[in-house]
Amino acid sequence: MTIAKARVPTASGAKYVQQLCKHWGHKFDVELSDRRGIVRFPNAVATMEADADALLVTIEAQEKETIERMKGVVASHLDRFAFREAPLAFDWSPGG
Repeated sequence: MTIAKARVPTASGAKYVQQLCKHWGHKFDVELSDRRGIVRFPNAVATMEADADALLVTIEAQEKETIERMKGVVASHLDRFAFREAPLAFDWSPGG
């Protein structure tokens, strides 16, 4: 399993989690609570957790290429919903 994590500075993380999960919920299996969302894509799982000043994003997949592709998918969708703040700063790092 390969993991990538990013801490994205924003005070609107909870709102973006809600919007993204509702958007992706039409096509994928999604779990959603007030400040946390999990999206199960065909080859990856994205978990988003909001705190007061950031959105924590974790992507898990079997292959590194899938992780790299999903980083772009998640970032582009977040930027679309966060158009007033975009582009958001994604500081990706390998996860444990």
